[in-house]
Amino acid sequence: MSSGVALPTLDLVAPSVAFPQPLPAADVYAVPHTGAAQLGDAASEASTQMSEAVAHGLREAGEAAVEVLGALSGALLAGRAAMLTTRVLASAAVRAAEEQRCLERQEELSAAAAEQWQAAAYAVARANARRTALLARCARDTGAPGDGGPSRPDLPPPLDPVGRPLGEVRAELARLEEALRRAEERRTAWEVARLTAVLDGAAEGDDTWRRLVADRREAMVRRHTASRTAEAERDEAGPGEPPRPTADATADPEAVRALGADILAALDPAAASATVELAVGAVGRAVGRAALDPARARRHLVEARKFVQDANRKARRRRADEEWAAAQLDFLTRRAPEDTEALDEAPDAVGPLRRLLAEGVPLSPGERRTVELRVSERMAHLEALYVQAQCAHALSELAERFGGPADASRPEGQDLRLDWTPDGWGPDHWLRATLVGGTLRFATMYRGGPGERGPRERALDDARCAEAQERLAEFTAVARELGLTVDLRIEQTEGARPGLPGEHGAVVLDPMPACSGRPHVHESPPDHRPAPRYRTVGDERR
Repeated sequence: MSSGVALPTLDLVAPSVAFPQPLPAADVYAVPHTGAAQLGDAASEASTQMSEAVAHGLREAGEAAVEVLGALSGALLAGRAAMLTTRVLASAAVRAAEEQRCLERQEELSAAAAEQWQAAAYAVARANARRTALLARCARDTGAPGDGGPSRPDLPPPLDPVGRPLGEVRAELARLEEALRRAEERRTAWEVARLTAVLDGAAEGDDTWRRLVADRREAMVRRHTASRTAEAERDEAGPGEPPRPTADATADPEAVRALGADILAALDPAAASATVELAVGAVGRAVGRAALDPARARRHLVEARKFVQDANRKARRRRADEEWAAAQLDFLTRRAPEDTEALDEAPDAVGPLRRLLAEGVPLSPGERRTVELRVSERMAHLEALYVQAQCAHALSELAERFGGPADASRPEGQDLRLDWTPDGWGPDHWLRATLVGGTLRFATMYRGGPGERGPRERALDDARCAEAQERLAEFTAVARELGLTVDLRIEQTEGARPGLPGEHGAVVLDPMPACSGRPHVHESPPDHRPAPRYRTVGDERR
């Protein structure tokens, strides 16, 4: 093999990957080369000194509880969570809870470590977003019936899974979700009390109406609380539709009153007061018409039902938008560790998200597009870092298995360059991989400049090319264990590429047949090349 090309595909996120430390550009005059530099230092920087626990790929499911989540893996999982639907996050939360119950019952799990971590990280993102949105709603609301407003819930801090083992994260997640459940139930009770106060006020002096409303208060709390569980969100089981008025149900005034109370009891506790007043007014008109004109009373109840449906739809959308905004904000405000390259900030996206949570001001279509763009840009950057780290780690694994020195560097115009001299190849041949703009290129290299190669040299070149194909098959297998699919395409099967070991990456020699002595030269892509894009499989996106 003289050269090959691959587009790495990011599949499952391996748990233990940290942010890569910056690599200096290679200096051809300062770095002597005797086949290749030792990988021990350079590759550990490129692969961010990953834990030896992942040296041989992903752990089996039962050992995942001791796996520690790396900062880059955690950021990637948070970004994926921010781009998923509520239903997918809820499904992950259900899976994470079931996996924990399996461990408690000492039952075998079917999920690998990466899958378990993904479910747990998505559940964490869901819980943190709900926590942020709940606190924001409580901070905005004032004027609670009788006490001036809802009290601020006493909740644990947001959960950060990075740097912690899976078992510990699961335990903390369970405590956070239980605290959230209690806080949301109290919040719902407060909202129902505020809502029923409006309903009571609509029929001043009507004890029968107050009794009907009071009888439904606890059921409203239970119904709404049940609709907020992960299982309900996974199954898309909403709080239920208000009852539909029929001719039989509007036959007498008492039946109209009861049906009207049932329709209003189906209101979302967070429904906008203006729409609630419209629904209450329609029910009042229905009760007033019931004795004289049952058909007109039924039309008013149908109108009230539509008001309730509209109010519920808007309340659910508002709640979903707040939790979505909280997840986006968490992802966009994450910072890389201090000893690594900083992540780009996104003030044009963060500002509107903070305003939505603090003031309840919805995002305009343009602001929402900006947020989605900034999230996609940060995801592309993180995925590029992840691919660099895992490619370097795959090469270090090959060097460990088959011997020989290797190094990782970042010359100008390249995201990453990996050189490996397998045992028996040095000092005249080595295997090189370069990552530029999301494209991974492989080449079998020989030491020297372009020119005619003699029969003996060409025969040795071809032997090294044949060995390179075997090593690259190993590379793709190791990369797959690390969460990457490397679909390699061979471009040339014989003849090594000429090059200078340790050469600067600004000029790259094109692969040429062994019989040619005039290789072409081309410049590396400029610094403003487009950001790499990595196809992510297996997730539902928004």
